[in-house]
Amino acid sequence: MDIVILATKGCSHCKNFSRELDDIGMKHRVLYCDDEPELVQKYGIRHSPNLIVNDEVVFRRQPTESELRAYFNC
Repeated sequence: MDIVILATKGCSHCKNFSRELDDIGMKHRVLYCDDEPELVQKYGIRHSPNLIVNDEVVFRRQPTESELRAYFNC
């Protein structure tokens, strides 16, 4: 499973979001909109953070830990 947080470098939620994914045991990468303009265009990113799973945007905000657990069936 390919899990990516796509966020701006100044996103105040990104570190917490990443930690929550770590806490539920989901390996992921963090990519920054500033460095990945093609992804911003591809996914129509307008806000930060975003969660992309297997090439699909599944959250366009920081979900709660319970939403993450429900999505990943943890």
